[in-house]
Amino acid sequence: MPPVAPDSPLKIDAASAPVVLDLDASVGALPGALRLDLRDWHDRLRFACSQRALARFGAELDAALPARHGCVFLGSGDFHHLSLPLMRRAARAHGRLQVVVFDNHPDNMRFPLAVHCGSWVSRVAALPQVARVHVVGITSADIGLGHAWENRLRPLYRGKLRYWSSQVAVGWARLLGLGAAVRTHASVDAALQAFLAEIERDGDPIYLSVDKDVLRPEDAMTNWDQGLMRADALLAAVTRLRSRIVASDVTGEISIAAYPQWWKRALAAADGQSAPDADALRLWQAQQHRVNLRLLAALG
Repeated sequence: MPPVAPDSPLKIDAASAPVVLDLDASVGALPGALRLDLRDWHDRLRFACSQRALARFGAELDAALPARHGCVFLGSGDFHHLSLPLMRRAARAHGRLQVVVFDNHPDNMRFPLAVHCGSWVSRVAALPQVARVHVVGITSADIGLGHAWENRLRPLYRGKLRYWSSQVAVGWARLLGLGAAVRTHASVDAALQAFLAEIERDGDPIYLSVDKDVLRPEDAMTNWDQGLMRADALLAAVTRLRSRIVASDVTGEISIAAYPQWWKRALAAADGQSAPDADALRLWQAQQHRVNLRLLAALG
C-alpha cells in the first residue's frame, strides 16, 4: 500500500495533510494530499465485504498511514464502512470520543455475516471509547416504519447511538421507548441546530464523518438517494465543531461501479443505484470537488 507523490507541491504541515484512499479514482487533486493507491482493493471492499477482509484492510491501512494526518477521503459512499477502521485507530489514539456522522442514512442496518456501507455504525457504537454516535441529517425511509425492523436497536436502547432526522415518520421509535434516541424535527435545519445545541454541552473530542449524500443533489450529486441539508449549513456546522475535531473522513463521491459479484450487483440495483453517463459524471465530480475544497477549508 505505498503512497504516491502528493497531489500538489503546496506546502502543508504533514500532521494536517489530507489523505486520499484512491479506491475508485473519484477524488480530485487536493492541496498537499497524500494519495494511497488502493485500487487493488476496490472489488473486495466496495459496497460490502467480509469482516476478515475489512480487518486485513484496516491493518494494512494502519501501517501505511502516518502517525498524524488530516482528513481522509474515502471515495464513493459505497466505501463508508471504511470509516470503521479509521475510527478504531482514532479511539486508540484519543480515548473517549463523540462520533458525528452527517448522512442521509442511519448506516445501522442489519447485514448478517459481512460489513456493508449501510451497516457499520453499530460496530462503532460498540467501541468502549465511543461515548455516542450521532447520525445527523437523516431523511431516508431507512428509519421509517417499513424499515424499522432492519435497524439495529441495541445501540439505540443503550444510549450509544442517536438519530437526528426530519421528513420521516418515526412514531414506531416512541412506541418502543426510543423517543430520546430517534429524534425527529420539522426540518433538517432544525435537526442540525438541535444536534449542535446538545453536543456543545460536553467537551469530548469528536471524530467527524461526512457522507455527502446528506446534501441536496444541487449541492453534491452522489450514488445514493439524497437528503435535504444545504452545503452552507453543513460547512457552518463543521466550522462550529472544528476546535474539537481530532480526526475526520469524507465520502460520497460519485463513481461508476462494475461489481464482479452477482450479489453486489443485485443489492445495488435494489438500492436504486444507476450509472451516470460520462458527461454527467465529469460535471458531478467537478461539483463534488468544489465541496471537498470547502470542507477542507472548514476543517482548517
